[in-house]
Amino acid sequence: MDERLSRRAFLGAVGAGAATGIAGCQAAPGETLDRRVETDDEPLDALAEAQFRGGLQRRGVYPDATIPTDPEVEWTIREINTGDHTAAKASPIEVPGGDVVVPGDNREIRRVTPAGEVVWTATVERTGRGIHGTPAVVDGVVYIGAYDGALYAFDLETGERYWRTKLGDAIGSSPGYHDGTVYIAVEYYEPSGAMFGVDAVTGEVEWEDQRPTNHPHSTCAIDRDAGRLVVGSNDGDLYAWSYPDLDFQWTFSTGEPIKGPIATHDGSAFFGSWDETVYRVALDEGVEEWSFEPNNMVMSGPSVEAGTVYIGCHDSRLYALKADTGRERWSFDTGGSLIGCPTVTSEHVLVGSYDRNCYAVEKSTGDEVWGVEGVGVVSSAPLVADGAVYFTDRASKAYLNGGGEGTDTGSDEEGQSGGLYKVVDRGGE
Repeated sequence: MDERLSRRAFLGAVGAGAATGIAGCQAAPGETLDRRVETDDEPLDALAEAQFRGGLQRRGVYPDATIPTDPEVEWTIREINTGDHTAAKASPIEVPGGDVVVPGDNREIRRVTPAGEVVWTATVERTGRGIHGTPAVVDGVVYIGAYDGALYAFDLETGERYWRTKLGDAIGSSPGYHDGTVYIAVEYYEPSGAMFGVDAVTGEVEWEDQRPTNHPHSTCAIDRDAGRLVVGSNDGDLYAWSYPDLDFQWTFSTGEPIKGPIATHDGSAFFGSWDETVYRVALDEGVEEWSFEPNNMVMSGPSVEAGTVYIGCHDSRLYALKADTGRERWSFDTGGSLIGCPTVTSEHVLVGSYDRNCYAVEKSTGDEVWGVEGVGVVSSAPLVADGAVYFTDRASKAYLNGGGEGTDTGSDEEGQSGGLYKVVDRGGE
């Protein structure tokens, strides 16, 4: 028997007894007894109302969204991201009714109104790195993974926890939801990893595959037209399964970690690697269609629309590439590493940088429209909602090398931690 497979089976069998908990099992002392999601015995919707990068294909494109023209910060909520870990941080998402849900590496997840009022705050179990993934929201339930290795379900209305399922040693990726199942990449100390499919109502494991190794931090994409689920891993490989039957299909190797989320479009997967390359790979057979080499490693995830791929790089540049050939259309230099994902609107591209700014650039030319400065590095994907822009930054006392530029967050000097920002038009309502 495969050694990793037997270990996963062991974890699933003893999780509750070791106070790590799986849905439906007796809770440990001081721990809330997990329960199934309240559905009135009706199945959950097939698609999420909100999830990372706007949907299962993780394209990060919002064609009807518009941004402020003369920006100012309307409000900021501090103590969102306070840790030292330099991985890309969780991004805020808009939920039905217009509120925003935002997790942080301080173990907390909040629901916040457009006026900046905190509706509720929930926490995950104790873990040094908190939450790095972005939630999926379905029928009033918030699904999120955390660095304690567990997947959680919270009530969107109250923040009360429905269930917690211990899957591994850490989760840094974002969940993907479809048709009653939550899919997520999970890390193990070995180092190794797995892809899981978890029942959204009960929290029970429906499917798992232990092929990904070396701490898969990437977020999976599901392309229903192409019939594929794909995810990257720190072992340098892109893994593909058929969808929805989840039979393993192929592996594409880059030789260096694939940290960022995968995006799919027009029968292809788009992603970056620490081998200093951006790839387009055919989903049917895993064959490279083109590659582009910027000037440093790529941790950012791409935004993909009909003719263009937008992606950030550790070389401080946001690139616009032709989707059919990979040739560069333009690049925009921010002055700091880009490890988070860009967000594409009707006319602009938004991206956060290690130089502490969230930028808006013209989609057609790459010319800067504006930049809004925070107190720390900006590695979340910006959210555009009702004409406003939300983003988070990270500020701590640690000295950051940020891909070589050697910058400090400034939190010692200013006495501030990372936070959630709302940017609106100056003088607007």
